[in-house]
Amino acid sequence: MNRPTMKDVARAAGVSPMTVSRVVSGAPGVAPETAARVGQAVRRLGYQRDDNARSLRQKNLGTSTIGLVVDDLANPFYALMARSVEDEAHRRGHVVLVGSTNDEPQREREVIAAFTARRVDGLILVPTSGSHAFLKRPMDGGTQVVCVDRPARGLAVDTVTVDNRAAAGRAVTHLLGHGHTRIAYLGDRYDIWTQAERHTGYRDALAAHGIPEDPALVRHELRSQPQARAALDALRTLPDPPTAVFTSNDVITLGVLDALGDPAPLALVGFDDLPLAERLTPPLTVVSQDPVALGGTAANLLFSRIAGDRSAPRSVVLLTRFVVRGSGGPLPAGA
Repeated sequence: MNRPTMKDVARAAGVSPMTVSRVVSGAPGVAPETAARVGQAVRRLGYQRDDNARSLRQKNLGTSTIGLVVDDLANPFYALMARSVEDEAHRRGHVVLVGSTNDEPQREREVIAAFTARRVDGLILVPTSGSHAFLKRPMDGGTQVVCVDRPARGLAVDTVTVDNRAAAGRAVTHLLGHGHTRIAYLGDRYDIWTQAERHTGYRDALAAHGIPEDPALVRHELRSQPQARAALDALRTLPDPPTAVFTSNDVITLGVLDALGDPAPLALVGFDDLPLAERLTPPLTVVSQDPVALGGTAANLLFSRIAGDRSAPRSVVLLTRFVVRGSGGPLPAGA
């Protein structure tokens, strides 16, 4: 059934749509018996007022909601980012709708369609690898968009990222400085922008030291801890196995830690910090990025756009920290 309208209520109650509007909005000047008749019709038909449309029609205001679209809200990195966005939104009287895409373009479209159907004032998006030309239509309709963690292909909007390539290069350079030349790279899907940037940083560091990349030491498409653990197990069976590993995100790092054992026989540097990383044996050396800063910066940019800022799109690159704790140490004696 179609959703009942104000005209349907007016017809059922034998009054004008204007009278129905006055009753449902609580305006004075309607006879009690008429108001009661309208109330009965509202309950019988299941009529619900569209507050979003009403506010846009009467006040030319937004809906005081924004959408946040991330890869996986179960990932602690995105959970912290979401909390930061929510804190900024709360300060401005906005509610945040949150959805996960699992890095699937079709699911991303579905989540965004659901949010734009609710007329959110803006979107903060961790984009998938697909085309985002479909966003131009809601943007033309006034929906503001900011990308965070990754840029969206073919979309000129504000974007907040970190120095992925340089940070990965710094991590691998640390391992090279400790004498490692057989350094494995374990990464997520290569079509994800951050992963391609981190792999490029890995290659940059090897090239700067005159070491050619060995494809046998590189694994992409690792989406879970078990996959990462299996990848490391396979690397260990090589005739010339790696002495060190660089992992491109926290999920992969956790899988590698499962496979390394305690104490770890391989040097390890991971991208993304982990809770209790300093309590591991040895403590985990990481590239640390700040999801709270990423989320807060993206939210501030979005609310600036919602408030009317129409300047050229900005690209904000936040710096990471390289935290040395011990797991990226030297080759064992005699290696």
